[in-house]
Amino acid sequence: MKDLRKNMTMLFDFYELTMGNGYFASGKKDQIVYFDAFYRENPDNGGYAVVAGLEQIVEYIQDLRFDKEDIDYLRSRKCFSEEFLEYLSNFRFTGDIWAVPEGTFVFPGEPLLTVRAPAIQAQFIETYVLLQLNHQSLIATKSARITRAAKGRPVSEFGSRRAQGSDAAILGARAAYIGGCAGTACTISDEAYGVPATGTMAHSWVQIFDSEYEAFVTYAKLYPHACTLLVDTYNVLKSGIPNAIRAFNEVLKPLGITKCGIRIDSGDVTYLTQKIRQMLDEAGWTECKIIVSNSLDEYIIRELIRQGAVIDGFGVGEKLITAKSDPVFGAVYKLVAVEDGNGEIVPKIKISENVGKITTPHFKKVYRLRGRETGKAEADLICLWDEEVDDTKPIEIFDPVNTWKRKTLENFRAEELLVPVFKDGKLVYNLPSLQDIKKHCAEEVSGMWEEVRRFTNPHNYYVDLSEKLWNCKQELLKKNR
Repeated sequence: MKDLRKNMTMLFDFYELTMGNGYFASGKKDQIVYFDAFYRENPDNGGYAVVAGLEQIVEYIQDLRFDKEDIDYLRSRKCFSEEFLEYLSNFRFTGDIWAVPEGTFVFPGEPLLTVRAPAIQAQFIETYVLLQLNHQSLIATKSARITRAAKGRPVSEFGSRRAQGSDAAILGARAAYIGGCAGTACTISDEAYGVPATGTMAHSWVQIFDSEYEAFVTYAKLYPHACTLLVDTYNVLKSGIPNAIRAFNEVLKPLGITKCGIRIDSGDVTYLTQKIRQMLDEAGWTECKIIVSNSLDEYIIRELIRQGAVIDGFGVGEKLITAKSDPVFGAVYKLVAVEDGNGEIVPKIKISENVGKITTPHFKKVYRLRGRETGKAEADLICLWDEEVDDTKPIEIFDPVNTWKRKTLENFRAEELLVPVFKDGKLVYNLPSLQDIKKHCAEEVSGMWEEVRRFTNPHNYYVDLSEKLWNCKQELLKKNR
């Protein structure tokens, strides 16, 4: 695998440094604190999100170090003590991290990642943790929606040239693959992560030859076993398809090759694909695949299929790689507890006039409750860190806001979502392969009720608090009122 890692230690907001210096000066640098990374709303008003980005966070944590150039820069700012700079020169992460595995379906309010570490360490990693979770979870979620709309037809990510920077293109392709895409146009993502790179030709290939027919024949001779021709440079039905059929007949047919493809990137897709399929079949090219692209998203794809468009695969660019319809995931990183001098965990809460910004305090764990007979997820339950859910007995859950809404679950199994990733600064988690993450995401799709996966007005999945955690939150609200 190509190693794309760089020292990203200084990729944080400047206030992480000013607070770190403050913790150091006030004697709080070694106080153990707990932070949760979570998000508040699903993208596109959907029913779920797909978490991604953990592998890059792991690499970042392992590489955390301030080199001489970093220290010299910080000294030049003339706002940090020499003692603090000396501390930074020997800085390493020594804390604990728990996280939800990549490819898992997640919901607003529940911890995607929890950090237990000395205050300065926990504070320093905030920006990078959120950067990776926010970007890759956003693209993986969009990919999951788009590939579901395609109803089993392969979708390739085509958006590198529209991405907001090189990292967005490279890691966006990785996240899109996790969410369900079959491949990418981004070659370096294949080299670095094993996301299958695919591609054929642009309109410039056709234009550079004296005729469309010559362009197609030349390409077919070069790539007979991977021949997909772009047929909308001039006129799809009057020249593109006739010339493609002619090239297939003259080059592929004598070789006994029956599998090939055409792509269109413009026009009335439903009408054109119906006519194209008829022309290809009448010419004996029944195995020729029809691929379409051009500013697609989950809603357009769904409508094309409903209208009877004859499509075998999709290429999706800017609306996937930028998550154009809702381009901010919105995960936040909030202090939820500290340890006192006796090692006791003291819960902390952030209160806001905006009710949606009130945090859920304390060191927590998350259970997913699945029906044993259906295998479907029925609810998630956020608990205190030392609570255990006994799935041999019925359990009553309740809405954290409208507490009178209660439900008793029976015959379920309880699965913990957060897994240990770092212990005392040491990696204790075996990072899965990208193929395994993608497979896990597909299994997650099948493990959710269709009502939760609706694009419009999805069912509100239950994410409830245990009674102990709910009581803790209410007590802190009253105390800090």
